Amino acid sequence: MSTAVPLTIKWGKETVDFNFVPETGVKGLKTELEEKTGVPVDRMKLMAKSKGLWKGVMKDDLDLASLDWQGAVAKAGSAGIQLLLIGSAAKLTGPSTTTVFLEDLAPEEVAKVQEPSGLVNLGNTCYLNSVVQCLRVIPALRQGLSVYTPASDSNTGNRNAAHTMFLSSLRSTYQSLDRQANPVQPMALVQATKMAFPQFAERGRNGNPIQQDAEEFLNGLFTIAASLGASNWMDAIFGLKLEETLTCDEVELEPPVVTEDLHRKLVCNIQGGSDVAATQNVSHVYDGIALSLQGSMEKHSDVLGRNAIWTRKQRIARLPPILVMQFGRFFWKATPDSQDHAGVKCKVMKPVAFGSTLDVYDFCTESVKAVLKRSRDKALKEEEDRINQKTEVEADEDLQAALAMSLETTDGTAKTPIGPGLPENFQGQYELFAVITHKGRDADGGHYMAWVKADNPTNEDWFVFDDDEVSPCKTEDVLKLKGGGDWHMSYLNFYRAKK
Repeated sequence: MSTAVPLTIKWGKETVDFNFVPETGVKGLKTELEEKTGVPVDRMKLMAKSKGLWKGVMKDDLDLASLDWQGAVAKAGSAGIQLLLIGSAAKLTGPSTTTVFLEDLAPEEVAKVQEPSGLVNLGNTCYLNSVVQCLRVIPALRQGLSVYTPASDSNTGNRNAAHTMFLSSLRSTYQSLDRQANPVQPMALVQATKMAFPQFAERGRNGNPIQQDAEEFLNGLFTIAASLGASNWMDAIFGLKLEETLTCDEVELEPPVVTEDLHRKLVCNIQGGSDVAATQNVSHVYDGIALSLQGSMEKHSDVLGRNAIWTRKQRIARLPPILVMQFGRFFWKATPDSQDHAGVKCKVMKPVAFGSTLDVYDFCTESVKAVLKRSRDKALKEEEDRINQKTEVEADEDLQAALAMSLETTDGTAKTPIGPGLPENFQGQYELFAVITHKGRDADGGHYMAWVKADNPTNEDWFVFDDDEVSPCKTEDVLKLKGGGDWHMSYLNFYRAKK
């Protein structure tokens, strides 16, 4: 039968009337019903209420064109052919989260969801850009800058005014980085830096700004903050107290000289050409730190009445929340035979490996070690309990007291502070979160870049800041920055106390 057949479909309380061409088959019938009712084809069950068609539920392989539709129409009379549709329509649900397009967001909102914005190089300012990007992710520093107000002193001169402008410009630069996704031009910060540190305004023979040292810029930032009264929060973040003990090698009667001094970074000595102990091979950061904390020097001996050789030994007496470590890649080499200059600045290219975690336990004083050891013993016991899946058992009061005492000390140092702002039960381990690298063989040239850990749960994602160009990378890429070639090599590492 090639003509259309009028059908009446009963679907729940609804009725659907339309003309159907049997030659389109079962698939054609169900497709048209889906368009009219919204019931998915795979959910449909069709039964014929009119006689002379099929019995039960219509099967997908039924040949509708072979049925006697004309006879069925005649039998149905004025009621027409009626089919029963069973099946629920698919509900149209909106997305679980509202779709928001970047074009509809404000610039400050775009900056939160896209890759962090970079800083434009304004003429060999990569040294500045790299330091700013690494410090950007330190909440305590950002908080300190946000609440910093210059000291009201009528006697402040031009120097203090330049320093105040420097910190204000740094704060404004961070605010711009937070508000926009496009690269930021740190023009005000660069100008304030040159005013605060005239040496950073030096130009080469061609008139272009010369490359500066990222570590010198970082030290300058620390110095300015301290000079303007911000040392209380700056040293609370980066302050590292070293205890130095000098022992005379030539006479035992000479009493040791013990002093303490506050620093804002550790040094990894990787053996420059000027070091008298250059025969010692340093291939890992732990070796370099240990080497920098010891040595020998010439000093006056009261007992001998002349200069003598003393042994120097340093240990960490106070730990900071943020630990900065400098690789000693640059050193000054005297050139007495040269008529043009007294010396040259050289770079050590050798590879020095480092990991994503730095353990400073062995570099601390005995009193600090005692505090760290208690935290370590406690963590070790908890880990052993988890591994052994020990069940909690009832114990008498004496046994419980003995277990509690086993985690305490009797040397009076149970509550000895080892540094401000450290996590509870700190064990002396630091997590790497930022690296400044230098590329090039020329110590007065080359290029600096910042590698900063992303703030995400995976803990393996990083961003590399090549001035205004920002690219994603992984932890494994950062750990390859150990040096040994012409590629970027670590110069300043930033660690945060591990929780």
